[in-house]
Amino acid sequence: MDRNSSTPTETKSVAFYTLGCKLNFAETSTLKHHFKGQSFPILPFEKKSDVYVINTCSVTQDANRDCRKVVRRALRQNPDAYIVVTGCYAQLEPDEIASIEGVDLVVGAKEKFDIMKLAGNFEKCDQTIVHRSDVNEAVDFHHAFSSSDRTRAFLKVQDGCDYKCSFCTIPLARGKSRSPSIAQILENAQQVIENGYREIVLTGVNVGDFGNRTDETLFDLLRQLDRLPGLDRIRISSIEPNLLTDEIIDFVADSHTVQPHFHIPLQSGSDEMLKLMKRRYRTDLYRKRVERILNRMPHACIGVDVITGHPGETEKRFQTTMEFLQALPVGYLHVFSYSERPNTTALDIGGDISKQVRKHRTHKLRRISEHKRFDFDSSFLGDIRPVLIEQEMADGRMPGWSDNYIRVSIPYDANLVNKVVMCRLDDRNPGDPVKGHIKTNYNSTPAGEAVKSSREMLRFFKKNGKPAKIKVINTIEQN
Repeated sequence: MDRNSSTPTETKSVAFYTLGCKLNFAETSTLKHHFKGQSFPILPFEKKSDVYVINTCSVTQDANRDCRKVVRRALRQNPDAYIVVTGCYAQLEPDEIASIEGVDLVVGAKEKFDIMKLAGNFEKCDQTIVHRSDVNEAVDFHHAFSSSDRTRAFLKVQDGCDYKCSFCTIPLARGKSRSPSIAQILENAQQVIENGYREIVLTGVNVGDFGNRTDETLFDLLRQLDRLPGLDRIRISSIEPNLLTDEIIDFVADSHTVQPHFHIPLQSGSDEMLKLMKRRYRTDLYRKRVERILNRMPHACIGVDVITGHPGETEKRFQTTMEFLQALPVGYLHVFSYSERPNTTALDIGGDISKQVRKHRTHKLRRISEHKRFDFDSSFLGDIRPVLIEQEMADGRMPGWSDNYIRVSIPYDANLVNKVVMCRLDDRNPGDPVKGHIKTNYNSTPAGEAVKSSREMLRFFKKNGKPAKIKVINTIEQN
């Protein structure tokens, strides 16, 4: 029988598990579409399935442990299941994964989207099969998007990375930086809009490097996306400070769709550490980027990635990072403890930091983040912001994100799912979303007309800044 025949697999079911970043989730979503196109029923991972596909991450040294744990979970649900492992960890350590009992197929970066062909009839094997090419052969761009709810879609616009940061394995796992044409992304974005999503989050390994091998740029992409009819919101998932130009900042400030929210990796507030990490900027540039954003958009939220315990991070250098972050007017931090990764230059630096010290430093910075998040959210209490409402519910309330990335909850109303509504921000308890209530439409002139869409709301905000002058009318947006 032909191993590639789909007949024996027509009644097989498949379940997926994703470890790592939003880019991984977007690519898992594409894999789901591949299986669905071949009539595989898609099941939750907790259910007994015939096939399990595990998309792995390689950012931390826990990759091996996490992968083994997920494989064991799958086999507990069905000891006879066909197990596929792909993703960054599969590219970097295929033999390690092949040694995990129960794994049938290991698929590297280049082969990730060929699982349907490589697995044949998805029948368990006596020996694990590995399909993994040199990462430099991973030159194609595979389109992907995913969502965690009915409101926001994560759209892949870039893959791979040409940077050589000391701590990072992503260039080894995903290959060189590459991206599709703007025309292709616009086509994908149009499909996302037609599927009913109100917000698109642009994601990739190094989004700011979009179009580095063509004549197109991220700025060009944002301009084109901003003109798409039916698209209310755009966010940039993350962008390197050296690639965040004044041109992009000014465009976001004037845009009706790109949200006033930036996530900008820093990694350390010590210039000596940034040099050791082989980062392409120093703290002065980072500070200037933050100042430029807040000068143009005082209401903008800025998130920061930081690594603690990287080799060479003396107590003095860590204190420098703490002081830099405490003085920086940002909204929150994403803090990670350094993790040794094979074939990275950080391993040769020396001055290793104990895991106990790393954990202690991470805890300190996370406490700073909690205070910054609370202070940022609290500074908008009494204000009115546009909030995209999600479907989930807890304690009779439903959450959503404001334009400037404040988590807001309002009393549950099923009619508001996937709507952008104007919310007055009332109260904030540490660790909880800001409590708010609807104050949807407003008068921006003496004549006063009800707002028809979130674009009109954003146009008002871009023009007026904080909406302190809004005269509120208690009606609900009907778009």
